[in-house]
Amino acid sequence: MATYQLNVNGQRKQVDVDPSTPLLWVLREELKMTGTKYGCGISACGACTVHVDGFATRSCVVPVSLIDNRPIVTIEGIAADQVGRVVQDAWVDKDVVQCGYCQSGQIMSAVALLKVTPKPTETNIEESMGGNLCRCATYVRIREAIKSAAQQLK
Repeated sequence: MATYQLNVNGQRKQVDVDPSTPLLWVLREELKMTGTKYGCGISACGACTVHVDGFATRSCVVPVSLIDNRPIVTIEGIAADQVGRVVQDAWVDKDVVQCGYCQSGQIMSAVALLKVTPKPTETNIEESMGGNLCRCATYVRIREAIKSAAQQLK
């Protein structure tokens, strides 16, 4: 066991966990932040996506020992960011969610894309979102929401 000081959604959190514990389980089990979902455990589906240092990061494969003091933003905190709020609003406006399980990861990836590429092309969207799986196949609405958010952020 080791003690880690985490910066999650702008708040300091302290956890005592094994250094190899994936960030996903620290967020869900230790900090009770269940918006970040477990999907596959091998970084293949994107359900566990959070931002670490502003980058979309698969939290299921990143040990907490590599995170100490680096800023983490989860779906619970993304609305505090202007781009995050606009993306969430676009998700609602375009009625993206079906079952909803993958959507927190989808939103986190979309926000990361728009922060780096404010006017994404279809190719940018495909490349950035390609690692996020949606079993309900709402991909068309996801792309529409990203485009809508980009238009609003001009």
